[in-house]
Amino acid sequence: MVFNMNDLTPNRAFIALMQAARPFLHRAIALSLFVGTFSPPASASDTIRKIQESKTIVLAFMGTVDNLSPFAMIEPGGDVGGYTIEICRKIVQGIRQELRMPNLKVQYFPVNASTRFNALTDNRADLECSVSTNNTDRRKKVAFTIPHFFTSVRMLVRADSNIKDWRDLRNKRIVTVKNTSMIDVINKRSNIRYLGLAIAELDSDQDCLRMLEQGAADAFIMDEVLLHGARESTANPEKLAIRGAPLSIEPYAIMLRKDDPEFKKMVDRQMARLAISGEIFRLYNRWFMQPMGPDGRSMNMPMSYILRDSLRYPTDKITN
Repeated sequence: MVFNMNDLTPNRAFIALMQAARPFLHRAIALSLFVGTFSPPASASDTIRKIQESKTIVLAFMGTVDNLSPFAMIEPGGDVGGYTIEICRKIVQGIRQELRMPNLKVQYFPVNASTRFNALTDNRADLECSVSTNNTDRRKKVAFTIPHFFTSVRMLVRADSNIKDWRDLRNKRIVTVKNTSMIDVINKRSNIRYLGLAIAELDSDQDCLRMLEQGAADAFIMDEVLLHGARESTANPEKLAIRGAPLSIEPYAIMLRKDDPEFKKMVDRQMARLAISGEIFRLYNRWFMQPMGPDGRSMNMPMSYILRDSLRYPTDKITN
């Protein structure tokens, strides 16, 4: 492909160069992954040694209490399933090949918003496969691989409420789930707008929904995609509405133990392979665009541009 760079504006020239180089970049990334896959690690890390000795990899997941569909859930037959769960299973397939352990078993470990971090730091789980946001505070105690979803923060209110946007929350009662990234987002918005919010952190989204429906709270603030699931789980979803301009972008990524570089490299290789091969796009389409669950409903949620663009050149680097 040949371009006359003098005929292009600087921006268009840069875009043209990137488009021309894309096939070579993809080949280079694929080659590095291929070499990394079949090169034995320099030394067995703690997690890798643990997996080799136990012949088991432990996947922590939320979704036994809160409605985290379609990310992680107990399916009608009793199996663990969901978009993030399937991604973790694909990662395990790659680890089986790298460690030459075709009989490597998978064990599921239920956690909640509070216990998911200790499950990793206490060596009771190796990966956390739910809806954990990669942010600065959490990176101080755990590590994250490449994001598999991006969402934004909005609010769930009663449909007959006069709350339309964030400015309407002044002196209102707010609920959210404890041990999530929401409290910092809410406090920042409250301080900027001098909203004077009364904030309660509850154990689960079901507790938040109950207070909202009973009139004990004016708004439930959470990740938008989770608010959709929470709303649909109620007996009368039409009585609730998601409102407010989207706030901060929340990148969901699989968590793992910090300070274990060899295992993190292994997990990152599998995530990059899922992105470059296109497999993650097929998984996304299955869980967000196809009819799922006992009622056969589809979320009808096309992949966002930010996720699609980030998967072209997968990285675990997050700006926040």
